[in-house]
Amino acid sequence: MEARRVARVLIDSPLPQLDRLFDYLIPAGLGDEAAPGVRVRVPLRTAGRVVDAWIVEIAPHTPGERPLSELESVVSPVSVLTSGLYRLARRAADRAAGSASDILRLAIPKRMVRAEKAHLAASAPERPRVDATCAAAARDELARFPGLEQAIVGGDRIAVDAPPAPALRADGSTVGSWALLLAAAAVRTLEAGRSAILVVPDHRDLAQLDAALAGMAPADAVVRDDAKQSGPSRYAAFLRMLADAPCIVIGNRSAVYAPVSVLGLVAIWDDGDPLLAEPLSPGVHARDAALLRQELDGGALLLAGHTRTTDVQRLVEIGWLREVAAARRSSPRVVLSATREGEGRGQRVPSAAFAAAREALGHGPVLVQVARPGYAPVLVCAQCRRPARCAHCAGPLHAARPGAAPACSWCGRTAHGWSCGDCGSPRVRMASSGSERTADELGRAFPGVRVILADGEHPVREVDARPALVVATRGAEPVASGGYAAVILLDGDRMLQADDLRIGESCLRWWSNAAALASPGAPVHLVGVTGGVARALATWTQPSYARAELADRAPLRMPPTVRVAAVEGTRAAVDAALAAVRAGVADLDTGGVLGPVPTKDDRVRALVRFDYAAGARVAASLRASVVAQAVSSRKRPKGREGGVRNTLKVRVDVPDLDL
Repeated sequence: MEARRVARVLIDSPLPQLDRLFDYLIPAGLGDEAAPGVRVRVPLRTAGRVVDAWIVEIAPHTPGERPLSELESVVSPVSVLTSGLYRLARRAADRAAGSASDILRLAIPKRMVRAEKAHLAASAPERPRVDATCAAAARDELARFPGLEQAIVGGDRIAVDAPPAPALRADGSTVGSWALLLAAAAVRTLEAGRSAILVVPDHRDLAQLDAALAGMAPADAVVRDDAKQSGPSRYAAFLRMLADAPCIVIGNRSAVYAPVSVLGLVAIWDDGDPLLAEPLSPGVHARDAALLRQELDGGALLLAGHTRTTDVQRLVEIGWLREVAAARRSSPRVVLSATREGEGRGQRVPSAAFAAAREALGHGPVLVQVARPGYAPVLVCAQCRRPARCAHCAGPLHAARPGAAPACSWCGRTAHGWSCGDCGSPRVRMASSGSERTADELGRAFPGVRVILADGEHPVREVDARPALVVATRGAEPVASGGYAAVILLDGDRMLQADDLRIGESCLRWWSNAAALASPGAPVHLVGVTGGVARALATWTQPSYARAELADRAPLRMPPTVRVAAVEGTRAAVDAALAAVRAGVADLDTGGVLGPVPTKDDRVRALVRFDYAAGARVAASLRASVVAQAVSSRKRPKGREGGVRNTLKVRVDVPDLDL
């Protein structure tokens, strides 16, 4: 008689108390289909229903005191959960005090039957061959950074400051030099018989990377992992990653979990972009997931950008990352434009920047970066200059177009008959100019010149080399063919006024990415900004700015010199979680807990600051509190119809420290 086996499964559930492996007997009829990594359906006794799960491992059955339930069914014969992916998900979840199933839900797309049948019917992909000419081009690109090729082949962890200039390809298209650098690193990795994963923030970066790989890498070796893909396309791409043949995966933040067979390189572009921070629980940043993956699976890790985040700088200073500098340093021609004597104090575009734009429009496009979209994003009382607020929800009022009645940015109501709550004045005044108003004003200042608006509501990916004024919000700047003839950076003083710990770092990143779109030698005017951030941009010494920022934050124990966890819930739940952390982490300093302070609906929020060495203990303690709260909330107190919902929420490495 054949010995029975046990499947150890991870249940696909958001409930924290189910974040562990459960044992199920494998029925005799499913013995051949039940394999590690396949999707299954299992009964959940406590809920009285059947749920989805993944088989993590198979073990021999040892009869015990408690009988085991049997697997209900095998959903698919394809092993979608590799052992490496499970290890990474488990490690990332434990570090972030979250559930492994939440990580896997991001990494493994939904099953698409037709795509799966096509995959099973097709023959296994062959190992791609890199053309000798393409391999030589990749080596030439990497040679601009002495030692970079050896570091990638050797599996080192590297930080690189990318060249800040557009590159004209042989087919006439223009991409950022950074895209060619990442493409060359991926091609060199593929040539060595290993897979590469390239992670970028958004679709604009993905389009540039795709264009850079075209003609350099074999077309059948490039796999796109993009959340905007259709379900069948994304699932088919995921199944291709599972093959033994190496490939180059390009995608957004979830692509860092791509289950490639032999990993040779993980590259993250512009890790300071907030789009790389996962908003869904447990909120693991793509950079942190890449660090964990490199540690588990080996291969090289490449963090590149036009600027240096303080997170990367900390890793450089402790020796975890190694800097690789370019053989020849290049930087844009940055001009700090200030209002000259005789000009209006509040003049938005100084004469020097205006003259540079006029001259540049004679032979190419000019980029004008602004802070906000819309026409007039901020309105104030014309009498007392108080911010104009909605009478219904107290949200800020804005003007959608010239002469339009003010509207609320929160609830969308039109503020007919508005009057100031302080002075009673019924008149409002525009306190800022958005992208639409800026485009309108510049169109009148430069008659006969094309004006192109690029923001969230008007996405533009590329512009041609003809003269034009391109007004774009930060992060939405299109790529110009051959580069911009001039770049004007407006609203810098307002950007720096945001109440954010990393605002200086963010502004430097926004401005540096825009400056990198200028053609070589073209002027880049930063308007109305002085101080350390402006000097770092003008001298193109972003790593020095990150070093200074890190040194300033260390005495204050602010991230990334320490890690921070946010704990939110009822007063009793938060107090219990904080007490458990203090009891379990003896070296947590007296100032390690900030709060709790009230938020809304009788809830409170607290921040826990802790050193990296105490990270595992703090995360385990907070996770235990979440599980305990979830279990107790399911118990039905006597005399009540139902229990209290689990209200304790924990997020480790919070991006926003506002109490």
